[in-house]
Amino acid sequence: MSDEQDKPTLTRKPLGLKRTVEAGQVQQQFSHGRRNTVVVEVKRRRVLGRPGDPAPEPVAEEVEAAPAPAPAPAPAPAPKPAAPRASENDSLMSRQERQAQLLREAEEARMTSQEETRRREEAARARAVEDEKQRVEARVEQAAAKVAETAPAAAPAAAEPVAAETPAAAAPQETAAPRSTTSAAPAPRRFTPIEAPKRPEPKRPDPKVSRGGDSRRQSGKLTVTRALNDDEGARARSLAALKRAREKEKRSHTAASGPREKQVREVVVPESITVQDLANRMAEKTGDLIKALFKMGSPSASTDTIDQDTAELLVTEFGHEIKRVSQSDIDIRHDEDVDDAEHLKSRAPVVTIMGHVDHGKTSLLDALRGANVQAGEAGGITQHIGAYQVTTPDGSLVTFLDTPGHEAFTEMRQRGANVTDIVILVVAADDGLKPQSIEAIHHAKAAGVPIIVAINKIDKEGANAQRVRERLLEHELVVEEMGGDVQNIEVSALKKTGLDKLLDAIAVQAEIMELKANPDRAAEGTVVEAKLDKGRGPVATILVRRGTLKVGDIFVCGAESGRVRALVNDQGQQIKTAGPSMPVEVLGLGGVPMAGDTLTVVENEARAREVAAYRHGEALKKRTVQAPVSLEGMFEALADKANVIQFPVVIKGDVQGSVEAIVNALNKLSTDEIRVRVLQSGAGAITESDVTLAAATKAPIIGFNVRPNAKARDIAKREKVRFMYHDVIYHLTDEIRKEMAGELGPERIETVVGRAEVKDVFPAGKRDKAAGLLVLEGVIRKGLHARLTRDDVIVSATTIASLRRFKDDVAEVRAGLECGVVLSDTNDIKAGDNLEVFEVELRERTL
Repeated sequence: MSDEQDKPTLTRKPLGLKRTVEAGQVQQQFSHGRRNTVVVEVKRRRVLGRPGDPAPEPVAEEVEAAPAPAPAPAPAPAPKPAAPRASENDSLMSRQERQAQLLREAEEARMTSQEETRRREEAARARAVEDEKQRVEARVEQAAAKVAETAPAAAPAAAEPVAAETPAAAAPQETAAPRSTTSAAPAPRRFTPIEAPKRPEPKRPDPKVSRGGDSRRQSGKLTVTRALNDDEGARARSLAALKRAREKEKRSHTAASGPREKQVREVVVPESITVQDLANRMAEKTGDLIKALFKMGSPSASTDTIDQDTAELLVTEFGHEIKRVSQSDIDIRHDEDVDDAEHLKSRAPVVTIMGHVDHGKTSLLDALRGANVQAGEAGGITQHIGAYQVTTPDGSLVTFLDTPGHEAFTEMRQRGANVTDIVILVVAADDGLKPQSIEAIHHAKAAGVPIIVAINKIDKEGANAQRVRERLLEHELVVEEMGGDVQNIEVSALKKTGLDKLLDAIAVQAEIMELKANPDRAAEGTVVEAKLDKGRGPVATILVRRGTLKVGDIFVCGAESGRVRALVNDQGQQIKTAGPSMPVEVLGLGGVPMAGDTLTVVENEARAREVAAYRHGEALKKRTVQAPVSLEGMFEALADKANVIQFPVVIKGDVQGSVEAIVNALNKLSTDEIRVRVLQSGAGAITESDVTLAAATKAPIIGFNVRPNAKARDIAKREKVRFMYHDVIYHLTDEIRKEMAGELGPERIETVVGRAEVKDVFPAGKRDKAAGLLVLEGVIRKGLHARLTRDDVIVSATTIASLRRFKDDVAEVRAGLECGVVLSDTNDIKAGDNLEVFEVELRERTL
């Protein structure tokens, strides 16, 4: 190895210069967790010697930062040569340590210089302030002496303003003093002194550094500290410090102005509210409310909910006023909105025609209107409630409501009695009072409206009006002929006789009642009937009670809201406005409302949606409310599910009132053994969703005056869903009654024909056993059903397979005789058992 090193080479070594700059990295730490990595270079002085001289030691000039720009050089003394290093072969680690040492020394020198500079500046400022005070005192004494010489009498008055002036205002006072020689001279001028701008003092070189340390560090060359700290290392105030200073200044101003007066607020408190929300409404601290609750004995957190009474105690304790509100305040209250008497004007009377089915109510109304509505009704009976307005011969208007007379439409008759002013009870002279006539009397009495009795069909044979009047006495209706106050008119809708007397009676009764309403206000009305029209959408027949309904009005109707798009009167004509006591069809609803709902015009759509949403939520709560759970109720529910048969149906009708009547009529068909379960009901055509629901539950779809659309028919054909179309309600109820009876199956009736006692048991073949019987009563026949009982407990239910007397097969054996029988499906026979023989009869079930 040594031989290879000492071996001479034929080539020369390449010429070059040794590197005089050695690079390294130093990481700096700043406030707020910031860091920076700086590249530091160490320069060495290059010394060129003569050939043959020993190589000089490299000397480090200074530490430089590569990325930072060089500032303007400042005058500094010539640098001194550094001390020679111990070795040229120092490692990279030792060079980095030297670089860090140089950085620390530079930072210490900079901090020392700044501290001494600050001390010198503070001493200079203190000396300047002291000199200024001395000059001001001298000027004040000199001015006071001059004033005393010129005006001895005014010396005390002039000395005070002069002494109160600031140092900057002393010079003008010297010139103003001689002018105050007379008593009428003006007071000396005062002004606010302006501080002169301070010029930055030149920095002086630090004598300690120049004498002891390295003077090159104070030169104008670039260093790491100068490159990174442009503001000479001064640290800026943080945002948190600025915020604290501002809050401190604000508190000082508040304390100087004194405590503010407590503001009393009106706090709106709902039925339940959180502690934090209540504190925000009271403008109080949440912690103060929690402390107050803790003192009351109910510890709570800020997110806990408290009731209205507890909230009232807190509001009162903190000195505020409470205003109780509830969710029901969102709804519109009609009883509180009463019109003034001076705004009321006369209106047309609303007359409801009621009575039993087929007593001529619609025919009488047709005779009054000059129309023929009865000819277009299915089955010749009214199944909807109709509203019409008739002009009498004297020019006055009368609104008529025609109600159905069938027993299923009780709710319609009740609604008609509630919205009417006068009830006309139509009774057929040849038929007398019937159940629906009596029901109409009860509805009218419950509503508190007067009754006019119209005895119809007076032209028929067998008509007896006097009998009708006598029957009315049973229900406390005394007609005028018998000394009462109930008007009764004999009319004939077919011959159109007595109609003028009926109109006169209506006019007299309306005049006595003095019917008035305010037309100059937002409209209110009642839904007489509602339906879903295929081309027009949801349509409701509204009877306006007060106000004027106009096209474009925004309204709430039950749980539905909308805007009036069109108004159609009873003649099918579109109108712009509808006044009190006028029936109109309203288009523009969001959905089909319930019959009997109230229509109210509101100020904007937001209010309408808010009220509709509240009413929809309340209706949902009523539908989903659960009765209190008890042990008996649970067992009854389980027994109902186990024993009662469900008959599911889907009901769709033309109008809401008919659907309601059908649902009530079908529910009345339910018995303890089978019940009707209405899966869905509504007004409008049969849709795909109805068919899908019926297919999933195997339920028939009842269509009352409606038909399915094309898509619904296709789905029904594919899913084999059964439709039941009807236009007369009693035909519908009869068919459903038969369907429900068919679901139950035929009724099983058992008849006991004989009883016998087992005396002995004999073998009959390999497996069977024969019982020797003594017939106690009745007769024993072959093939009849039998029950074998032992100690009054049924052992088996079987039939008689063989019957013999002695060795002969016989058909029957009567009481008092002995016989032998073989029972099928059982051999558990013992002496002393009893045999009961009975016949089974299957009858068609009826509901």
